[in-house]
Order: sequence, then structure tokens, then C-alpha cells
Amino acid sequence: MTDSYLPQHGDSGYRTTEYDLELDYLPHTGRLAGRARITGVAERALSEVALDLGQFRLTKVLVDGGRPAKYTHRGDKLRIRPARPLRPGAAFTVEVRYTGVPHPVRTRDWGDLGWEQLEEGALVASQPHGARSWFPCNDRPDDKAVYRFAVTAPSPYTVVANGALVSRTISASTTTWVYEQCAPMATYLATVQIGPYELVDVPHAGPVPQPAAVPQALLGRFEHDFARQPQMMTVFQDLFGPYPFDDYAVVVVDEELDVPVEAQGLSIFGANHVDGRRGSERLVAHELAHQWFGNSLTVADWRHIWLNEGFAKYAEWLWSEISGGPSAAGMAATSRARLSMMRQDLRVADPGLRRLFDDRVYERGALTLHALRTEIGHAAFVGLLREWTATHRHGVVTTEEFIAMARRHSARPLDKLFTMWLYETKLPALPQQRR
Repeated sequence: MTDSYLPQHGDSGYRTTEYDLELDYLPHTGRLAGRARITGVAERALSEVALDLGQFRLTKVLVDGGRPAKYTHRGDKLRIRPARPLRPGAAFTVEVRYTGVPHPVRTRDWGDLGWEQLEEGALVASQPHGARSWFPCNDRPDDKAVYRFAVTAPSPYTVVANGALVSRTISASTTTWVYEQCAPMATYLATVQIGPYELVDVPHAGPVPQPAAVPQALLGRFEHDFARQPQMMTVFQDLFGPYPFDDYAVVVVDEELDVPVEAQGLSIFGANHVDGRRGSERLVAHELAHQWFGNSLTVADWRHIWLNEGFAKYAEWLWSEISGGPSAAGMAATSRARLSMMRQDLRVADPGLRRLFDDRVYERGALTLHALRTEIGHAAFVGLLREWTATHRHGVVTTEEFIAMARRHSARPLDKLFTMWLYETKLPALPQQRR
């Protein structure tokens, strides 16, 4: 099925299994030369393979090992016609070679998405549909694949991408960085970060490596502000289950960002989020929680966005409670009081495209989880979250699946609770703690 909010993006006629991307970037001109080899499987009979791709100049399009293919490229859609139609279940490979200056996808409600050129390097933040700004893809959240990135940039620059760094090859004036993301990943979570960063490790990270790429001038503040991230990782593994990836990287860009950005296996913060006083620690918790909720478990359709953002917001409150700050109950009461002053015209489980990142989705999503925790008890709530993340590890999820699983962890009916909090616009009262 197509995504209910963004039906024009992606193609449900096939699923991808692997992206192999080779990118050569010149930061001072902004020019990107790319080769993308995409492997997929037809879900139904296909006469063409449609990919999302911005306005690059295409130099070659090949199918299945090197045969030139007929194609059209209009309106950010690349349509490739194999010599013979693909049968259901047939595997295929397309290779696209392209060049140009990437331009972010401009939106009315969310600003620029995708590849953004910085004064020194580049930043990629594609949620929800900006991936086409830098590589050809099946840009839908429910289509997850493994990735290989080989990125060449001038040697003074550091490159960070999703997954493990498997090689770094220096030539006369450039360096090629190769990363492999072996866990299935949605296109919007794919990222490349390029800049004059220092590569360091978060101290005392424990069994999950926590590398970081940070401007040299911000290293002192970073070390202080992120010092409790390893403790956070331990707390969240207790609550949510084992960390779902091999490592967790952090990039701090030398620019101000409105909000941090999660990608699979890494998060990107702005210089304004590193103040030397842990002033953005709740955001550190929020982005780390997304590794479970959003990245390992990815929404099957954008209308389920609360399963990403409500869970990450509630992780902020849980971290506050466990680390000695205000309790989750206190933060929930404050949040509800604030929301009661706002318009009550939003359905959390189906907020609509323009309200995808509305603060009320985050806050009411977190309040839903707090109401559920209050109703079923902390132990049952943690058991639910751990089963949820284990059952759907590296998969896609829906609201209906979460409700069905929650019912099995409750001795009492939950239909009224979920109807009030997720499907009705009126803001409910928080339930009283059961004794």
C-alpha cells in the first residue's frame, strides 16, 4: 500500500534489499557525483521501476549487471524500464550514475529537507521525504534495506555515515570513507555528515561504542554535556531492551539547528545544543530513545508518527525521573496543563500531514504512554516495551499493533484509554495512580 500521507513518494510495487552508494563531494563548490546500485525484489508484475530522485544530471542508467535501460526523469521521479517486465518475486538491480549540486527539498511546513550545504561541509536530515535530494531511492518509511556508503571528500574533512566505519583510504588530496549499515534502514534515516570534525569517543561508554565527531572548539563542552549518555544507554536498555545497533554515534555540527536530528545509529546536534551546562540533556535522551522507537521500529505509515515521537518524548520524562530530576508524573501534569491551554483539534493516532511534527503529537503521545503506565503499573509497562522492541526489531509498526500488544499486558480493558488519548480530540484527564 502507498503511504496515506505521502502517496506520491515511493513505489509499493517492489521492495529494496540493498543500497550501495558511492559519493564524491567537493564542499567548496557543492558538487556531488554519485553512483547508486540498488537491489530490490518485485512485489507484483512491473513494467517499470520508479525511484525518487531530485534534479541531477544522469550520466548512465543500467539494469541487472550493466545493460543500459530506457528511462524518464521528470518531477523528481526516475522511471526505469527493464528490457522485460519483472515478474512477482523477481530480484533486480538498477545502477544510476548522476552528478550535480544537491538542493534540499523545500517544504512549507518543515523547512528544507535532505542535503544541505554548510560553510564547511554538508549536513543531511531527510525526515520525512528528503532522501531524494541526494540519492535515488524508494522513499517510503516501510521499505527498509541494508546500506553501504563510500564517500570521498577532501582529506581535511571528516565523513560520518550510518553504520560501522570499515575502511578509510587516503589518496593525494582526498580520503574515501566506507561505512556499512547492516541493519535494515528506512531511506529517511540514511545520512552523511561532512565537516572539519575531531573524532573522539564518549568516555566510559561501556559495551556499546559511542563515537563522536565534534568541532575542536566544542570538545570541552561536549565532554561535559554528553558525559551521562553512557548512563542513559544503560537505563534505556533496562527499560526498552538491548540497544538495537552495533554502536551509537553523535555528530555536533558547527551551526545552530532548531532541533537535533536522529538517523539510524547516530544523532546530529547543533552547536547551540552544546552549552557546557547540560542545557539540552533532555534532547540527548530524546535522540537516543529514537534508536529503538523510529529507527529499529519504524512506522509503517507516517500517520503513526506518535510511535516515534511520543515514545522519545516519554523517554525524556523517564530519564528525568531516574536521574534525579522531576518525576514523570510531575512532567506529565505540567505537560497536560500546558496542552489544556491549546486548541484541542488533533487526533494523536492520525494527526494529518501538516501536523506530523506538531508539538502536541509529541506531548499527547507521551501523555498516552504515561496514562498507560499509570493504568497497568510500571513493571507491566516495562515488560510491554521490551516485548514491543524485541518482537518488531528492525521492522515496521502500527498503532493497532501496539494497542493489541498492550492489551495482553493489562488485567483491565484498555479500549477506553486508547480511544480517549489517541482517537479523540478532547484532552482527557490523567488517570490517578492505582494503589
